[in-house]
Amino acid sequence: MPLDPRAQRLLHMLSASAQGPASQSVEDRRSGLASLTAMVGGEAPQMAAVDDLQAPGPGGPMPVRRYRPLHAGDGAILFFHGGGWVAGSLDTHDGVCRRLAIASGCHVFAVEYRLAPEHPFPAGLDDAAAAIAWMAGAAGDFGVDPQKLVVAGDSAGGTLATAACLARPRGEPPIALLLLICPILDLAEESASRRAFAEGYFLSAATMAKDLADYTPKGADLRDPRLSPLHAIDLSPLPPTHIHVAEFDPFRDEGLAFAERLTAMGGETTATLHPGMIHYFYAMPGAIPYAETALAEIGAAVRGAPSPKA
Repeated sequence: MPLDPRAQRLLHMLSASAQGPASQSVEDRRSGLASLTAMVGGEAPQMAAVDDLQAPGPGGPMPVRRYRPLHAGDGAILFFHGGGWVAGSLDTHDGVCRRLAIASGCHVFAVEYRLAPEHPFPAGLDDAAAAIAWMAGAAGDFGVDPQKLVVAGDSAGGTLATAACLARPRGEPPIALLLLICPILDLAEESASRRAFAEGYFLSAATMAKDLADYTPKGADLRDPRLSPLHAIDLSPLPPTHIHVAEFDPFRDEGLAFAERLTAMGGETTATLHPGMIHYFYAMPGAIPYAETALAEIGAAVRGAPSPKA
């Protein structure tokens, strides 16, 4: 399918106004993503309640924002935002979390993990692991069934969500579902989609390379499953997994390859390709109306997912 006309229009606008995500500094990267989301994030859907909380973390208390939809069930989504491990925040993904909460009927808990370069790998991953442990233990305090805990993330947040689930100690209460939206799952190899969409499709190869340099220590093994979950030898610790990729996203192929590996290893896996879409499309409904449809479908699938066997 060709590039969605609305996505193409947005890309032209970003190119003409030089407001794309590529930047010369981390500060520009952060402010650029925040400004873009404010511009095209759409109107914030109404919640029954939005509360700012804190969770204990290895680097100190972590901000957590809880979204309770108007017709909430007893499930929960623990969400890790994207932004290349150096950008993104509770605010840049506020609309995504609100829409997921409405569509899924789940309480959504968005985590503000530590960012690079101030806190390089593995700080963000350590925070993700701590947040999962906290949520599993504190679920009942929020009226949430710990057997209905979904761990989710988009882009770089998908890396953290996946790696944290892979590293989870055996014997811990099961995660009901892993939800990945346009995840980054392989930092070691250059896929065909990374080459095809290296320039002109929202997220440039130069920006990705700079983010990676800021996030990973010098000499890091990029095949380390904590950085590249696609290279994990054993994927059996993962719960049932929903993977969503965009057709014109540099990370498309690694998401599909991960789904294939999970399925080959006997995992319960669903992979969905969103035709005509670009990276981060789901956070820009003000420019790409399909984002609303996609998040409604993603949330509905979460709502219909069975709880894990005890």
